Formats: sequence, structure tokens, C-alpha cells
Amino acid sequence: MENNENSKDGAFKKRTHNLSANKQLRRDLRNNSTAAEATLWRMLKAKQILGKQFRRQFSIGPYVLDFYCPEARLAIELDGHQHFTPEGDHHDTNRSEYLMREHNISTLRIENHIVFKNPDGVIEIIKEALTT
Repeated sequence: MENNENSKDGAFKKRTHNLSANKQLRRDLRNNSTAAEATLWRMLKAKQILGKQFRRQFSIGPYVLDFYCPEARLAIELDGHQHFTPEGDHHDTNRSEYLMREHNISTLRIENHIVFKNPDGVIEIIKEALTT
């Protein structure tokens, strides 16, 4: 019963995280990450920021998150040029609203170029998001 898991009260609820149907997509995204994703991953992996564990290309419901910290319930999304269109903005808004409404997950959006221009600033923004 991959799509179900026991809740604390013994009832079954539908599983929404890292479904096997999305496994190949997640793997492809990890293996073909953008330069900004690869750079940020080097900063996040191995609990380098406040000792927090991050996952990359973690799926929740219909979305694959660039990075996710389960302990802090924080998604980090890197935004390239495709996000700065009306369609991209609409998709990003729907994603953020779904994550908050259905899973109580906050979304931190960072523009790709900032990862390269100000990596120390990016780390500070992430630290702030992890502690609020």
C-alpha cells in the first residue's frame, strides 16, 4: 500500500511524498540540475547550515521541490527566467499556496543569479528562514 500510511490514530491517510510514480523524474532532475541548483546544493548538503538536513528534488503531491528541509518544513525554490512570466508566476503561487495549505510548508524563493552574485547573502536568508 504505497499510497497510504498509518496515522497516529490508526486511520489511513493518502501518502503524498516521494511517490514512486515520480521517482524517475526526481532522479532526472537531480542528474541534470542547473548550475544554480548545483551551487546551492554544495552549500546545503551535509547539514552545513545550522545543522539542518536538506533533501533535493523531493516531491510532495504534484510538485517536485528543488530543496526541502523536513525539520523546518521549508521548501527552497530557485527561480530562473521561466518563473518571471505570468504563467510561471501563477504556477509558483499555486505551488506555494498548496504547500502551505495542505502540508504547512513555507516556500523561500531565490533568483538563480543571486546564488552566484551573493552566496553569503543566500546563506543568511536561508538561516533566517530556518529560525523563524
